Amino acid sequence: MAKRDYYEVLGLARGATDDEVKKAYRKAAMKHHPDRNPGDKQAEEKFKEVSEAYEVLSNAEKRAAYDAHGHAGLDPSMGGFGAGGFNQGANFSDIFGDVFGDIFGGGRGSQRSNRGADLRYTLEISLEDAVHGAKVTIKVPTMVPCESCSGSGARRGSSPVPCTTCNGRGEVRMQQGFFSVQQTCPSCRGRGRMIKDPCPDCRGQGRVENIRSLEVKIPAGVDSGDRIRLAGEGEEAAQGGTPGDLYVQIAVKEHKLFKREGADLFCEVPVGFVDAALGGELEIPTLDGRVKLKIPEGTQSGRLFRLRGKGVAPVRGGGPGDMLVRVSVETPVKLNKHQKELLREFQSSLEAESPGHSPQKESFFSAVRSFFEGRS
Repeated sequence: MAKRDYYEVLGLARGATDDEVKKAYRKAAMKHHPDRNPGDKQAEEKFKEVSEAYEVLSNAEKRAAYDAHGHAGLDPSMGGFGAGGFNQGANFSDIFGDVFGDIFGGGRGSQRSNRGADLRYTLEISLEDAVHGAKVTIKVPTMVPCESCSGSGARRGSSPVPCTTCNGRGEVRMQQGFFSVQQTCPSCRGRGRMIKDPCPDCRGQGRVENIRSLEVKIPAGVDSGDRIRLAGEGEEAAQGGTPGDLYVQIAVKEHKLFKREGADLFCEVPVGFVDAALGGELEIPTLDGRVKLKIPEGTQSGRLFRLRGKGVAPVRGGGPGDMLVRVSVETPVKLNKHQKELLREFQSSLEAESPGHSPQKESFFSAVRSFFEGRS
């Protein structure tokens, strides 16, 4: 059976650039790959065909021979280069690595980037600092380059040598059928180098533990769970490379007076029953100072008062929330004999007059009477 034109196989015009050849093969190979089409013999044959076409058109000498003489220019019996391909022993792992290396983390000759680990530090702050912002100095245990070996991990006077397992690439390639997998070299752990004579101070790691002091700027309006990223302040990379980042996790301590919910602050204020009955003015604490709150006559326990704009301005923007003040009417305790007599006299005066002094109490017991009358 005559072979199809390689340009036609990849859907290309003659004169296509190397970039266009690679893109066309990437698209066709992903479509017909056996792993995406399990058990589909037709897809497998298509995959072999596009891979053979790519092997020829991606090779400058083979492509020139093919452009001049067609398939005959690749026939070894006629002095050609040989088309290779799956049926003729082509190294598919090289093709796959060249085209898809950027997707799976590197093709031939690429080495895994060496980056230090990210660190997390939980910082407990007061509600006041969370609302208004602050600058805090923290001490972070981290790994820093070893001074004895200048971070190389090798004893002073010696140097690391290329890894013999991966030949300094930092990766090894495993071939299973049509599929090629790249993974970190198990011998050098992706570094591409081996240390034969390790530094005694860092034991070949190139790093030692150290405590660093860092100043953290806490923006106004943060809340528990928010994170502050300090780029490059994480762990140093082993034997050179880019340091990781430090993530400062905010945890706001409980406050004695206030509870925060989003942008709002809550505060519970005890009120004497005389003030609640007659009304009056209370001095209320806020995070910005004291304010006056007018309590109307006949205020009941649990009533909520709202102070506009006395809450928190969130760190992500928006206006400040409100301060919500819940009144808790307090019953007096440890009364002397005279005070008790006065209260009994007060109670008798209420009962002697028309009802309406305790609307909630009267409403409740009215419902109780109706409940029991309905059952009789």
